[in-house]
Amino acid sequence: MPGHKFGPAWFPGLVVAGLGLCGLALLVSGVRQRGPWLAFPDWIQRPKPRAAVAAVVIGLLFYILVADWLGFYITGIVLLTFWIRVLGASWRVTLLVSVAATIAIHFAFYKALRVPLPWGLLERWAF
Repeated sequence: MPGHKFGPAWFPGLVVAGLGLCGLALLVSGVRQRGPWLAFPDWIQRPKPRAAVAAVVIGLLFYILVADWLGFYITGIVLLTFWIRVLGASWRVTLLVSVAATIAIHFAFYKALRVPLPWGLLERWAF
């Protein structure tokens, strides 16, 4: 935004610094416990949580590949619908939350934070 002394990299840099400190604290804690370096939690053996983790990875790849072409609104609604259904919600809740959350996220990033989001197929109706 005009008139501020910090640029667009300030907030992501702050998040990275905070995550780095948390990672360092986890590393120090792990070294002190002297346990195994890699241990899988019990829930990873069940199919539904494993499907949810796979859905997140697949969804992020889907967004990266098609968001510019389809646009944020279409991609967001499709992606949130997929994620919420994988987690087991009903269709009524899924569609309502997917549409409402996509609109809210678009407003937060595009209007409030002024982050450009792709319009894709809806370019002619961009506001």
